Amino acid sequence: MFHTVLFDIDGVMLSEERYFDASALTVHELLYSPQYLALPPDGVPPFHPTPPEADIRRIRREVFADDRVLRMMKDRGVNANWDMVYLQVAYQLTRLLTAWVEREPGAVDKLPELLTEGWTRMALQRMGAEVRRVQLPWRADFAAFAADLADARSKAELFAGLEQRLQSVAGTSVPAFAEGRHLWQVGQETFQEWYLGDEYVPATRQPGKRGFLKDELPIVDPAAFSALLQRLTELGVRLGIATGRPEIETRVPLSELGWLQWFERQRITTASDVLAAETQLPSRAPLAKPHPFSYLRSYLGTADAAAVLAYPLPLAQAEADGVLIVGDSVADRLAAQSIGCRFAAVLTGLEGEAARPQFEQLNADYVFSHVLELQQLFA
Repeated sequence: MFHTVLFDIDGVMLSEERYFDASALTVHELLYSPQYLALPPDGVPPFHPTPPEADIRRIRREVFADDRVLRMMKDRGVNANWDMVYLQVAYQLTRLLTAWVEREPGAVDKLPELLTEGWTRMALQRMGAEVRRVQLPWRADFAAFAADLADARSKAELFAGLEQRLQSVAGTSVPAFAEGRHLWQVGQETFQEWYLGDEYVPATRQPGKRGFLKDELPIVDPAAFSALLQRLTELGVRLGIATGRPEIETRVPLSELGWLQWFERQRITTASDVLAAETQLPSRAPLAKPHPFSYLRSYLGTADAAAVLAYPLPLAQAEADGVLIVGDSVADRLAAQSIGCRFAAVLTGLEGEAARPQFEQLNADYVFSHVLELQQLFA
C-alpha cells in the first residue's frame, strides 16, 4: 500500500492546452511586439494583446510547428512552459544573429554594446532596431528547432546546444543566453502576463491581456476526482503536488475545483518554489523537472531547499516502495527514477494514448488512461 501519492497537475488534473497557447503567444510577442524585437510578422498574424481565437490557433500552429516542437521538447524532459518559451526564442535569436552577421560583418563588433546589460528587454529592442536598419530579409523558422537540435537527447543538451550555437556565431565577448538568466526571465514575465492577464498582473508591460486562468479545463470529472482524493485521505495516504505551474496558477484553479483542500500546503511544490530555491542556491540550478527536487520537496514536506538537496537518493527500497508519483511526461518519469519510487503514467498529456509505448519502454510501473484509474490501486 502506498503511504504517499504525489501528483503533477498539467496533463494529469488539468488540460495543458491553454498553457501551450500562452507559450506560443509569448514567443510570438518577443519576436514581433514593439516592446521587444518588433520584427516584421512575416507568415504570422501581427502582434495584438487580445488576439481572436483564430489567431491564437494559427500562432500556436506556427510557433510549435503543429506541436512537433512541443513533443520533441517534452520527449527530452522539458516540462516547464517557461523553458519551452526560452528554448524557442533563443533558437530563433541565434538564427537571426547568424543572418545579420552574414549580411553585415561588422555586426559582431556591435553586439557587446547592444548587450551591455545582457539579454534584457532593452537589448532585444536595440537588436530589433539594428535588424530593421539593415532591412534584413529574415523569417522565423519555428519547425527547424526540432530538426536542428535533434541530436540533443536531454533538456541539458538542448540548453547547452543553444549556448554553443550562440557563442559560435557571436563570439565569447557576447554574454551567453544563460548568463544572468535575463532572456529566460523576460520570457517568464511575458508568459505570466499572457496566462494571468491584467487582473493578476497589474504592472504588465503590455496591458489588455485577458488571461487564461479562468479558462482552465479539468481533464476528469471534478467531483469524481475530489471523491478519489477524499478516499485516499481517509485511507491515511499523504497527498502532494509537484508542478511546473507558479503558485497562483496552482492555487486558484485547484481551489475553484474543490481539490486544494485535500493537499497539505507543505506538500505542494510549484515553479515559484523551484525558482526561490534556485535563487537561494544558484550553484545547484536548474532544479525544475526532470530534476527530482520538486517531488522530493513535496514528499519531505519542507521548504528548506538545502535540506531537500542534501537528502540521500535514491530512497531506501522499503521507503521508496511506499511512494507513488503520478505524471504524464518523461520528466515526471525521470524524476521518479532519481528518487527510486514507483511511477504511474497517465495518457492524458500532449500525446494521449500514443504515449503508451514510450512509457512502457521507460518501465513505468503503471500506465493508466486517466487519473481516476488510480483508484484500482486502493480498492
